[in-house]
Amino acid sequence: MLIAGFPAAAFGTHCYVVAPDAGADCVVVDPGVDVVAELDRVLAEHRLRPVAVLLTHGHIDHTFSVAPVCGARGIPAYIHPGDDELLADPMLGLSPETRAVFGGRLEWTEPDDVKPLVDGVPLRIAGLEITVDHAPGHTRGSVAFRLPDRDQGGSEVMLSGDLLFAGSIGRTDLPGGDHATMLRSLATKVLPLADDVVVLPGHGEQTTIGRERSTNPFLRGLVAGTPGAAAPGRGL
Repeated sequence: MLIAGFPAAAFGTHCYVVAPDAGADCVVVDPGVDVVAELDRVLAEHRLRPVAVLLTHGHIDHTFSVAPVCGARGIPAYIHPGDDELLADPMLGLSPETRAVFGGRLEWTEPDDVKPLVDGVPLRIAGLEITVDHAPGHTRGSVAFRLPDRDQGGSEVMLSGDLLFAGSIGRTDLPGGDHATMLRSLATKVLPLADDVVVLPGHGEQTTIGRERSTNPFLRGLVAGTPGAAAPGRGL
């Protein structure tokens, strides 16, 4: 499997391209702010053909370039229905500080073709089989994507969006966020995974479930039965 990641122009958000191999169809995950030029370079380097954009959630730092990426190629965007309103109007999910970055307004076009992600229903696309884990808390429609990594002896890779980071979790103080719901998502969608699952987060460095299970204060709190006694979360 080929996974190429690179940072967007703002907010430190990672955009990922996932394909079975070079020279194949691919999916683009979370095309954030001004990623089009770098995305085109990555696609050309690996001779990849995008067939869909997958969104882990509807915050603008993950969706900013979705319409141009989809529109240029006539491909659909996939998002969980819980975040449909954020894809239609990203300003609904912003903090006052982030609204100010955009001057209180945003010229925005929703993709023409939007398809739903369904919890637990595998997404078979671009020669990949992607497990969709609905994991609300950061937003109502947040999801993580899991794929088998054949190059790692059968272990999995999780594209965690803003569910889980190295040493932290997604913030829950934005519209649609809920801390108790986030902790339930971590308990049901993250803790049951094997230690060797590689985590590629929406922000920050790569990690593993095992590393986070032993060092992440949010996960340690859940295991110890004292959820929530930890540092503030991250994200837009």
